[in-house]
Amino acid sequence: MIEGVLLKGYGGFYYVYAEDRVWECSLRGRFRIKDQDFLPGDRVRILPESNTKARIEGAEPRLNFLSRPSIANVDQALLVFAMTSPKPDLNLLDRLLIQVTYSGIEPIIVFTKLDNYNAETLSPDSKPQPFVSDIYRRIGYTVFEVSNKTGTGIAELRNRLEEKISVLAGPSGVGKSSLFNALSEGKQLKTGEISQKSQRGRHTTRHVELMVCAGGLVADTPGFSSLFLPKMKREDLAGYFPEFEEYRHKCRFSSCLHDKEPDCSIKAAQENGEISRTRYEHYRDFLQEVIAAERRY
Repeated sequence: MIEGVLLKGYGGFYYVYAEDRVWECSLRGRFRIKDQDFLPGDRVRILPESNTKARIEGAEPRLNFLSRPSIANVDQALLVFAMTSPKPDLNLLDRLLIQVTYSGIEPIIVFTKLDNYNAETLSPDSKPQPFVSDIYRRIGYTVFEVSNKTGTGIAELRNRLEEKISVLAGPSGVGKSSLFNALSEGKQLKTGEISQKSQRGRHTTRHVELMVCAGGLVADTPGFSSLFLPKMKREDLAGYFPEFEEYRHKCRFSSCLHDKEPDCSIKAAQENGEISRTRYEHYRDFLQEVIAAERRY
C-alpha cells in the first residue's frame, strides 16, 4: 500500500501523486457504492496494479476543507491581487482573509504587477503612493510584492511552497496563472489578458487541479468574483480583524460591536490613524451582513 495526495479527478479516474510520480487510479467497489466524494488534496492509500495504474483503497480524514474552490487539506492560501491593472479589490481581500482563517488555513497575501506599479508611481505626473501591502504587513499578515515579468520576489515566495499544499485564490486578471508559471520554472498554464474596456481579467482556469510546483503542490483555482462570509455570530466578527485585538477589550461596554456604541476604543483607534479606515469600513459592512444572516437562521 502506498500513501499519496489526490491531484484531480476526471472521467471516472483519479490521479494521485505518490513516490514522486502520478498514478492513474480507479475506485475500490465499496467507495463507488457509498458514493463517497474525493477532492484534490485528499490523502489516500493506493494499491498499485501496474507501473502506472493503481486502485484507491482508503482515505484519511480531512484536516480542513474549502467549498469554493473545492479542495481539501490546504496548508496555505496565496491570496493574489494586483497592485494595479486592475486596482486591488480590498473588500474582496478582507473577505478572503476571513474565509481562509475561518477554515484554519494560513493566508499569504501576494501583490503582483509590481513592475507596472513602479512604472506608474515613478512617472513625472504622479504623486508618491504608499504600498497598500504595508497596511496588511503592519497588521501581521505575511505579504509579498512580486513581478512575474522581472522575477522580483518570486524566489522568496517559492520557498514558502515546499512540502505544502497551497491554493492560489483571487479575482481574474491579477496574474495567478502567470505567477504559477514563474514559480514552477517550466510548467506553463494558459494566461489571459485584461479587457481594455472593463479592466477586468478573463477567466483562464476552468477547474481545480493540484500540480507539482517548487517542491509542493499548488492549485490554480478559478477566480473569485464574490464570496459570502462564513456563518458566525456578530460578536465573533471582530476576532477576524487582528489589529482590533489590543483595543477591543478597552471599550466602555463589554458587548460593544464597535459600530454605533459610544466610547468604543476601536472607533477611536481608526480616527487616530492607528487602524486602517478602509479595514474598519469593511468591518462595519461585514457586520451588517453577519447580522442579516443571523436573522435568516
